[in-house]
Amino acid sequence: VQLQAFGGGLVQAGGSLRLSCAASGRTFSRYAMGWFRQGPGKEREVVAAINWSGRSTYYAEPVKGRFTISRDNAKNTAYLQMNSLKPEDTAVYYCAADSSPIRYSAGSYSYRPNEYHYWGQGTQVTVSS
Repeated sequence: VQLQAFGGGLVQAGGSLRLSCAASGRTFSRYAMGWFRQGPGKEREVVAAINWSGRSTYYAEPVKGRFTISRDNAKNTAYLQMNSLKPEDTAVYYCAADSSPIRYSAGSYSYRPNEYHYWGQGTQVTVSS
């Protein structure tokens, strides 16, 4: 599967952005999806994850209450709605797909980058103060 993330940009603190991750192929609905980010000089970290059905989600502590992950399996697309953005949210944001049949059957997701099998190219988000 190929993933393409887009929707990043420059926004002032307190603003909003919506990232999209478009997937190719017909198996998108069987994948858990995750959003990760990597800031300057930092390691890649999880932002949010969602199971195949969209009924189960995970958020990293720094973004809880501000970001919302969702998906539309009919459109092969995952989303990350980011509100109340802060300068510390500045990073390259990546979407990733987890094709684990075990997590599909369990209806679960992973927040570990090394458990994701497919990655998009990243989209830059810059939040100015």
